[in-house]
Amino acid sequence: MASEGKGYWLVSAIITDPEQFQGYVDVAGPVIGAAGGRPVARGDVFEVAEGTPAGRPFVIEFPSFQAAKDCYASDGYQAAIALREGAATLDIIIAQGAPPAA
Repeated sequence: MASEGKGYWLVSAIITDPEQFQGYVDVAGPVIGAAGGRPVARGDVFEVAEGTPAGRPFVIEFPSFQAAKDCYASDGYQAAIALREGAATLDIIIAQGAPPAA
């Protein structure tokens, strides 16, 4: 569980084309990892790519709220978002503090 003051993404994914979504995973995974992001609940982005049921959220913890925001705004992550078009709908909530209980 994330400690108070850390940043996290709460992500709900609906995968419409798992094969195409893999391109997003291939780009997003290293970008998230380089920013210090790590999955702390509901699996990781690879499980999502393999068909996590629609609407099941997962949490990626970052070292800080700012690190989460910076990662999302980075050129690398924006490139990943472009690859996701037509392959999935991801609702990403960037929040601060401890994530809610899974």
